[in-house]
Amino acid sequence: MRYCVTVANFGPGVDAGVLAGWAADAEAAGWDGFFVWDHLFAFDDGPIDVVDPWMALAVAADRTSRIRLGTLVTPLPRRRPVKLARETVTLDRLSGGRAVLGVGMGGFPFEWDYLGEEPDLPARGRMLDEHLELLARLWTGEPVVHRGEHYRVGPDEGAPPWAAVAYPPPVQRPRIPVWVAGTWPGTRPFRRAARWDGVVPMRVEGAWTPRDTRDVHAYVARHREPSAGPFDLVVPGESPPGGAVDAAAPHAEAGGTWWQENVIPWRYGWSAGDPLPAARMRERILAGP
Repeated sequence: MRYCVTVANFGPGVDAGVLAGWAADAEAAGWDGFFVWDHLFAFDDGPIDVVDPWMALAVAADRTSRIRLGTLVTPLPRRRPVKLARETVTLDRLSGGRAVLGVGMGGFPFEWDYLGEEPDLPARGRMLDEHLELLARLWTGEPVVHRGEHYRVGPDEGAPPWAAVAYPPPVQRPRIPVWVAGTWPGTRPFRRAARWDGVVPMRVEGAWTPRDTRDVHAYVARHREPSAGPFDLVVPGESPPGGAVDAAAPHAEAGGTWWQENVIPWRYGWSAGDPLPAARMRERILAGP
């Protein structure tokens, strides 16, 4: 079992320097990964500071040397494939091969309907699948031409031949690990996750239990090719300072491979208009797993 910290990319006073500082704290305290949310707006009425996750992770890569860095999660249907390929590869090369990409369909109308993005969930699911396949091809550094339902790379028919070469490729081979988020006990996101490198499950209500971990592990195993290679199951939770190892133990027995410590401000009673409980959040990070 490995252990990571997850933080929101918004809150009063949150900026790239703050998040990178927490990443350095996490590495010094013995955590194995540091992940940030990928949102455009805070959940509450503003103004509330929001930082771009990729900019913050780039600073974090410069201030760390060991821990994994990434997003949990990036909603791919509102991201352009070539732009995301450049961002993820830049982070992977800057960090020496430590990037992880968490992906999902996204939610909340203020980041979709209100911005002219695709509001239909089934359509977003198809966009997510097509985007992932295209992204994996772009990561190879080889020429890519693609004409799909939602994305296109290449000229019009009849134009001179051209293909996109997103060079250089990432450090990690065959690709940057992709972890797919999904709400359990749904099924489609978990079948999707079985085709990639990991799953980030969650519940709408109630705490995540070892039985949930066992059920997800079994479901993915039934839908994953035996030769597909290692697979990560990221367990969400909250533990007291220094208590993640004990909290994660039954999940490790049930098939979990990562414990995700949610160091988010609401855990400490925060609401819009209040100062961020930054000292208590950092205290949990510094206590280690």
